[in-house]
Amino acid sequence: MPDEPISIVPTKNAIDLATIVGLLGAFSLVFAAIYLGGSVGSFINIPSILIVLLGTIAVTLTCFSFKEVLTTFFVIRKTMSANLREPSDGAVQILQISQLARQKGILSLQEVLEKISAEPFLHKGISLIVDGLPVNEVQIILRQELDAMLLRHEKSVSVLKKGAEYAPAMGLIGTLIGLVQMLGNLEDPSTIGPSMAVALLTTFYGALLANMVFSPLAAKLERSSAIEEVLNEIYLLGVVSIGRQENPRRLEMLLNSSLPPKDRVRFFE
Repeated sequence: MPDEPISIVPTKNAIDLATIVGLLGAFSLVFAAIYLGGSVGSFINIPSILIVLLGTIAVTLTCFSFKEVLTTFFVIRKTMSANLREPSDGAVQILQISQLARQKGILSLQEVLEKISAEPFLHKGISLIVDGLPVNEVQIILRQELDAMLLRHEKSVSVLKKGAEYAPAMGLIGTLIGLVQMLGNLEDPSTIGPSMAVALLTTFYGALLANMVFSPLAAKLERSSAIEEVLNEIYLLGVVSIGRQENPRRLEMLLNSSLPPKDRVRFFE
């Protein structure tokens, strides 16, 4: 492997089908159950939607800043795309880059910057090394970048978990509103049906929003953040090693110490 020409495979991004199929599948099953019951219209109630959806957003916003909530929406959008680079593939990639730097020198890494542009953390690290920054400074910058990323993800997970916590509560509030309206107008039978609809549908919407949207997205974001952390730790080790012009074989041993046994690479075998 090390004696062959080094070819860096460009990073590709794709839609995360698991997230899309999971969300669409869950809602489709619920809709199918409603449709087979022959009463789709009875499950649509605008007051209930306003109480649960807008109420949950408003209460969650009370706990956080506008910036944190908006950042969460951008992070959710990011979870809908899947980076095809697994940590073990990232280890092979950084070893290829290290071997290229060993064969042709640090400045030769300029030719790989375009191919790794889809991975901002790695791209930034290699760019700093090519620009000639001291390795210790590069390490500090990348470590701060990694810590900031983890903090953003933690805040976004907190926002989603709060949403999952408050959605059923808003549903309960809507249920109480509907019951009060119904009990206050028992002399008018025409108001009983709409009031009961609000009472029951708000609970339904709250459970739906919490258990089929907020909680799954929070879990997916936690998983994606953990994988991205491992991948960026691998890149950090690699960038520092390249900057110090260490032997790629030593880098391989360092990387394998960060990977589980089944994912360890054998680049030089």
